[in-house]
Amino acid sequence: MNKGFSNYLDVLRFGAAFVVLISHFAYPRFTEGRHIWVRELNLGSDAVVLFFVLSGLVIAFVAQTKDHGFRSFAFNRATRILSVAIPALILGYALDRTGAALFPAFYDSLFYNPLPLAEHLARGLSFTSEWGGMQTRLGSNGPYWSLSYEVAYYALFAIAWYLTGALRTVLLALGVWLVGLNILLLMPAWLMGVWVWRCLDRGLMPRQRLIPYLVFGLPLAYVGAQITGLPEGLRMLTSMALPLDTLNTLRFSDEFLWNNLLAVGFALHLLGVAALTRRRAAGPAGRLIPWLAGGSFSLYLFHYPLLQFLGPALPGTGTALLDDALLLGLVTLICYAFAGVFERTLKDQRTWLLSRTAETKKAPS
Repeated sequence: MNKGFSNYLDVLRFGAAFVVLISHFAYPRFTEGRHIWVRELNLGSDAVVLFFVLSGLVIAFVAQTKDHGFRSFAFNRATRILSVAIPALILGYALDRTGAALFPAFYDSLFYNPLPLAEHLARGLSFTSEWGGMQTRLGSNGPYWSLSYEVAYYALFAIAWYLTGALRTVLLALGVWLVGLNILLLMPAWLMGVWVWRCLDRGLMPRQRLIPYLVFGLPLAYVGAQITGLPEGLRMLTSMALPLDTLNTLRFSDEFLWNNLLAVGFALHLLGVAALTRRRAAGPAGRLIPWLAGGSFSLYLFHYPLLQFLGPALPGTGTALLDDALLLGLVTLICYAFAGVFERTLKDQRTWLLSRTAETKKAPS
């Protein structure tokens, strides 16, 4: 994976996380409908699909080049997720309980599910909040749903990649049964990222004449799809094929036709960018983009409890756009401070955990 392509992935990681933030910031209860067009285009949902494709690409890359064994894969994936998920769950719970006490009208049942702390942590840290038959919202943290999907994909991928024989077959069948239909409906999007890496690894690049269409044409096609209402059309097609009660149970997978089509287009776009950057020297990325990308997971996972709390807590300035800028800026600033404490210290956390494990093995029984 060359430097130019890696830089582009960093831009996408931050960009997708920021779009998700903006899509929630655009709720009328936070900004009185001044940015409602973001919600109408459903850009946040599309950004999560991009995350799924990027995740599949990165996981396939590290499984083949770095994590040479199931234990290594499990340790690195668990520490990566939990280093942000644990503090996000705990601090989010504290913000929710404080906010619900101070601003009860703002914490209505549509956007806030006050689970007991033990259940909140158990469901969050087991990543089962969207598994079949067990769907629930963790406090106010709506975006946490995607981690339930991600961890399921990690587990199914690891079983298929590292295991063999009857054990692999049995565990895959059990995993598919446990995670349920909703998660499986979006798994093709995640697997498109795996496919991108397999193409890159094998040197299967698009022909030169196709590169401009993949790099520039597919983003234009996305704009065209939004203008023509293709996403909503595909959702209506799904609603015509399924009973309403079934469609409602799909929750975050109710646009699976559009989501998977978008993933195919994005995967092809990534192949085009990879081909474009393969023989070109990477320009200087500077420090800003890698730094922003390095805190994107925290931005994604912690912004909603902050919006929920700060939305009613911040005093108005008398100028609507200034109020919007203050809320957005403060949420972003706190998320990156959070990243500095938890996400960016991952290497040190892993070193400490490994040293503790080594000490435990050496200790006399």
